[in-house]
Amino acid sequence: MTDPIAIVGTGTDIGKTVVTAGITRWFRENGLDARAIKPAQTGYPPDDDAGFVAEACEEPAAATCPRYLEPALAPRVAAEAAGEELSYEAIRTACEDALSATAHPIVEGIGGLRVPLADDREVIDLVADLDATAVVVTRSGLGTLNHTALSIEALERRGVDVAGVVCNEYAGATLAERTNPAELERMTGYDVETVPPLEGDSPAALATGVADALSTAFLERLAGHDGATTDD
Repeated sequence: MTDPIAIVGTGTDIGKTVVTAGITRWFRENGLDARAIKPAQTGYPPDDDAGFVAEACEEPAAATCPRYLEPALAPRVAAEAAGEELSYEAIRTACEDALSATAHPIVEGIGGLRVPLADDREVIDLVADLDATAVVVTRSGLGTLNHTALSIEALERRGVDVAGVVCNEYAGATLAERTNPAELERMTGYDVETVPPLEGDSPAALATGVADALSTAFLERLAGHDGATTDD
């Protein structure tokens, strides 16, 4: 098993799930034993990120989620609101068990890095404890420089390797969008990939769109887990 890849975001509704689906599908189509793990799903139903990834890969075994909660809140808050028990150690153990069952594990984050997960732990704690390498998914427009730089700084402070940044729904329609990828590379030292607004309404079509948008070099680097490319 390689060290896991963690698809994390600078916030919620940022596109982590479709990027996770795209990377997982590309891995599997290229003969790699890849599986995505969503540590906890809130807002269920209707939200089911693991189900989306499994459908995108056209294989139920392509994704799993050990814990579902109905309130559409941060996991710790959702469990409290629902009157359910939720422990960090249980989430971590379930993730470790799922990770050990695949050669190329991919962990999808929940909201942003500082989202309360369980007990006094946050999503960033799980990413660090799983020894994952992070792919940071962010918005493409105005405001993303600050959010992305702060997220990367938080990861680096925890000793988490960063494989790169993905600017989602990149259309290049504004000056901010057109200049953000290069500026993010300058600010952070990490490679920046872009994914355009995607057409199609099926998970498989969206995942294929992500895989087609990401560079082959980036995907191969993730598959080989060679670490981040920086300007250092």
